[in-house]
Formats: sequence, structure tokens, C-alpha cells
Amino acid sequence: MDEKSTRISSFKEFWPYYLAEHSKRSTRLLHLMGTLTGTTCLVLALIFWNPWFLPIGLVSGYAFAWISHFAIEKNKPATFKYPLWSLIADYKMAYMTLIGRKF
Repeated sequence: MDEKSTRISSFKEFWPYYLAEHSKRSTRLLHLMGTLTGTTCLVLALIFWNPWFLPIGLVSGYAFAWISHFAIEKNKPATFKYPLWSLIADYKMAYMTLIGRKF
């Protein structure tokens, strides 16, 4: 799909694009680390009612993901154009990775 000329209009269309942007196992594992770290920080912020966990979670979560894109995949994160679908897809990819399901 030529992303520059065609805007993706559904998650069903977005998912194959997202997987193609995360084709390497190391990218998916770094995303998993970022997702788990970010989610853990969000949960800790809620448990301890401490907002300082939120920026830590955001920075660490995105750091793992963006390092994988710029250093491993050599592409731009999909979150720049599709932030909500990227978040949903990241959790779907993390879940599939954790249960050992193939992509």
C-alpha cells in the first residue's frame, strides 16, 4: 500500500501495514518491552496515585519502540500518522507475542 497517496481507513486495513512495519523479531520484542514498561508505569501511577509514573511510562514505552524503528527496521513509527490504531495494534501485537501466536 502506498501510504503517501492513500490514507488507511480501517483497522482491518491498518493491521497488515502495521505488521509489515514490524517485520523483524527484535522490533516486536523491543515493542513488547516498551508496552509492558509503559503499562506497568500506568498501573503503578493508579495504584500509588503518583503522576510521576506517567512520564516515565511514556518515555520508556516510546523509547523502546522508536529505537527499534530507527535502528532496526529503518522506518518511521506508524504512531506518527495513526496514533490510536498504532496503540491498539501494539497491544494486539504484544498479546500475540505473549501467547506465542505467529503473525
